[in-house]
Amino acid sequence: MERRVAERIRGALSPFGFEVHAFKVGWYNAVVQPAFHLPYTDDTLAFVVLSTPSMFEKALKPFVNKERLKIIRDPVDQCVSYHLSRLKEKFPDQTVDIMFDYELLPNRKPKFLAQTAAHVSGAAYYYQRKDVKRDPWGKKIFGVCIHPRYGGWFAIRGLLLFPDIQVPFLEQCAPVDCVSTEEQRIELLEQFNFHWQDTRYRDIIEVKEKYSEEQKAYFATPPAERLKLLGLTQEVHRSIFH
Repeated sequence: MERRVAERIRGALSPFGFEVHAFKVGWYNAVVQPAFHLPYTDDTLAFVVLSTPSMFEKALKPFVNKERLKIIRDPVDQCVSYHLSRLKEKFPDQTVDIMFDYELLPNRKPKFLAQTAAHVSGAAYYYQRKDVKRDPWGKKIFGVCIHPRYGGWFAIRGLLLFPDIQVPFLEQCAPVDCVSTEEQRIELLEQFNFHWQDTRYRDIIEVKEKYSEEQKAYFATPPAERLKLLGLTQEVHRSIFH
């Protein structure tokens, strides 16, 4: 069942630059605090959805060109929402719940811990302070996921959950530990925490694909000015931000 569902999802999303990885809800709930537990049984089938570097050209720009008069919030969020929501049409006999990375609970905490979901699904390794034996820091250090193919040039966009599909025999795949030395891990966490704007942490490994210069410029631009880079009209820009 998991394989058939995965094939249908990948068939719908891969052409637009998305990548999906399956996991059981129980794997995720076992490693997060109760406040972040997903309200499903342990054997519930779920998928984490990543955007790869090609999503910008394959999904975002065509979406903006087609839906330019309907852009009412962040274009990337709206594009991701459009593509994931359309998946429900592929599963008319199943309940498909979707959680987006930008959604918050009433207490302002995220609905799910995206990097943990990526790690337990095997999509990307979540490097944290506990992965360093000789801790050189005396302050809070945030962790970061690294993809074996894209390094840091990707994003975790959401979860797809199938509450009616139970997969007790799904085998867990460990994420690829591509930043394997102590020195590299220290370098990665320092670059991510103290120099994240220069994006060096994204290239901590040799990557197969990364953001284009246009895409880098887009994400480096303040959100209120990004619509201009996508060629949206001033009228649309005013309707969103005023």
